[in-house]
Amino acid sequence: MRALDIKLTRDFRRLWAQALAIALVIAGAVATLIMAVGSYRSLDETRNAYYERYRFADVFAVVRRAPKPLIGPISEIPGVAAVDARIAKLALLDIPNFREPATGQFISLPEFGEPVLNRLYLRLGRLPDAARAEEVAVSESFAKSHRFEPGSKFSAILNGRKHELVVVGIALSPEFIYAVGPGDIMPDDRRFGIIWMPEKALANAYDLDGAFSSVALKLLPGASEREVTMRLDALLDRYGGAAAHGRKDQTSHAWLNHELDMLNNMSRTLPPIFLLVAAFLVNLTLSRLVALEREQVGLLKALGYGNVAVAFHYFKFVILIVLVGIIIGSAAGTWLGAHVTRLFGDFFRFPFLVFTKNPDLYIAAAALSAVAALVGAARALREVVALAPAVAMQPPSPPRFHRILPAWLKFDRVLSQPVVMMLRNISHHPVRAAFTMLGMSLATAILVVSLFTRGTMEELINVTYFMADRQDATLSFVEKRSQDVVYQVTRLPGVLAVEPYREVPVRIRKGTVERRIIISGRPADADLRRIIDVDLHPVVLPESGLAISDLLAKILGVDVGDFVEVDLLEGQHRTVSLPIAARVEDYFGIRGMMDASALSRLMRESPSVDSVNLGVDKNKLDDLYDAVKRLPVISGMPLQRESLANFRTTVALLLTTMASIYTGLAAIIAFGVVYNSARISLSERARELASLRVLGFTKGEVLRILLLELALLTFLAQPPGWVFGYGLAWIMRTNLAGELMRVRLVVENSTYIIASGIVILAAVFSALVVRKRVYRLDLVAVLKTRD
Repeated sequence: MRALDIKLTRDFRRLWAQALAIALVIAGAVATLIMAVGSYRSLDETRNAYYERYRFADVFAVVRRAPKPLIGPISEIPGVAAVDARIAKLALLDIPNFREPATGQFISLPEFGEPVLNRLYLRLGRLPDAARAEEVAVSESFAKSHRFEPGSKFSAILNGRKHELVVVGIALSPEFIYAVGPGDIMPDDRRFGIIWMPEKALANAYDLDGAFSSVALKLLPGASEREVTMRLDALLDRYGGAAAHGRKDQTSHAWLNHELDMLNNMSRTLPPIFLLVAAFLVNLTLSRLVALEREQVGLLKALGYGNVAVAFHYFKFVILIVLVGIIIGSAAGTWLGAHVTRLFGDFFRFPFLVFTKNPDLYIAAAALSAVAALVGAARALREVVALAPAVAMQPPSPPRFHRILPAWLKFDRVLSQPVVMMLRNISHHPVRAAFTMLGMSLATAILVVSLFTRGTMEELINVTYFMADRQDATLSFVEKRSQDVVYQVTRLPGVLAVEPYREVPVRIRKGTVERRIIISGRPADADLRRIIDVDLHPVVLPESGLAISDLLAKILGVDVGDFVEVDLLEGQHRTVSLPIAARVEDYFGIRGMMDASALSRLMRESPSVDSVNLGVDKNKLDDLYDAVKRLPVISGMPLQRESLANFRTTVALLLTTMASIYTGLAAIIAFGVVYNSARISLSERARELASLRVLGFTKGEVLRILLLELALLTFLAQPPGWVFGYGLAWIMRTNLAGELMRVRLVVENSTYIIASGIVILAAVFSALVVRKRVYRLDLVAVLKTRD
């Protein structure tokens, strides 16, 4: 073994704790990258495989009643590969031992064979027998929530008549990975389920023999989705068809896409931050290590080792640390990635999971970590090359101390001697102190960015559930109703307040930018479901004009007073131009809002409603539930408290879990930064501290001088860390914002406290380690440095 390799081995043994701390920082960056990208790839591959194997459709449309012979012309549309015409209807369910009304999305199954598109994956049991009208298959999440199994029974109100149904199968469908009931914004597995029923039985119940009410299309590769939807709309228009749409606007696919995009954006936001901290720490550690070993560098050069050989020696030291970090990070990232994939897989109830472990990800993570470390080491290696042997073998010139403050400011009379010594040392090494503070600030910052999601989620909940949507429940109707229905609803037991609600699907356009949204019409004095502006103040809708989501305004590039084109996708299907009257702050979806009377005039119809928002007496909920179950015109009854509970246990749970993982990795990095700062500070001041011991200072006094400096720098580093953390949180929030859900940036005071607390705990732990080192200082060995 070469002499320099022997020295490398000894250096690594001597500095194993500091090397491990740096390796853990690098491991945190590698693990974050592999976890985030690996889990995203696995879930994306799982989704694609699920869609392909079970033939998920590309285009969807609903119609009031279309004859089956229309399937021929639909299949002849250029670009259409397959057509699946079926019956789809919403209906209220009455489930034994479940007091609240539930809703079922009924989908017909063909008499023979499987559906052409959106095929079912059977978890348990079998498909319904076409000759048995009472047999159904139900979605797995709904079945588990009610402990259904083959043979379980429940009833449904189909077209005004109550039908007793028997569960014979439990299934999954690529069309309903993320199943949301009418009027809800979150999945509710107890109160909304997918029910597959023989076509003949469902057609008889709704008088749709020889007809269909829903159609799904599979497109050929390269086909124009826009052209196909336009031709499909033209064919369905005379039969009461609503505008066809592609996967982008299909609820399940859109939400699944949103969740995966958030995961993907996390992989592009946090790993670079962690790698930056790793590069800084390597730079800080190696440059100070070289400064401590300047005599050895000079001796090596004097013995004939060239600049390249000496620099390569320290280069190998860095590579060794990086290799340890890559190995630890790869193992941890693989395990965490599998955990996150299973977490999301269970949430979306994929029938299977495809785990991808592509070598390119591990190579990229290793390469990025190595580059970050080497960039950080570049300055130190440059200093090694620049050191001349004669200069390097001489001890550094003693620092020249001078008075910084005026003579009349005698702080030594107020402050103790150790405090004065600590302050003097900081003042005479400002660059070193500044870099130490910067490292600790970055440690605090990455903790803030990992923890901030809790505050933003609470703000989302506060604005959505307590400021804007304050209703207790919503009644959704099977079809559009006259506004007279409001007076009928007020007579239901327990109803204290009623507000009508009307929704119209539209395409909104400004120039070449277009989005499909819902325009909701509501009373100008609505109080149960209010509109909140960007300053979180209630908005009173004007008698004319359109209020739109703030994000939609940014997407379209419009502001209050601008005009937009709106294609009405219901009724007369005409295009109108509307002024923007207000920009509204909301966190779910992008939408438009109008005064109910203005929307009626726009639609050229008498005042109508799709749903009503209710304020109810909670003591009479059971009576209200019983009354609603007897109303055939009701398709669903979302409950606000249930929606809030579901939000906390679904999206919030996923985000909290991811935040917890990132916080754990950030805490490891924070410890690495603080521990290295403390150890390097001890190494740099070992001779000075030993001299103080010889002069009569006790071990405790010497330790206090060192730890006072660490404590002061740790506390001074916190405010800049909060500022950096807020900036990084803003970047992350911006990257995570999507059209389906976004959050307002709120970093609670508790977030800063927790982040600083973790860094301070790391400092305390580091102080305990340093304490043992100080107490074991070999005074003779330390003071043998040449003068």
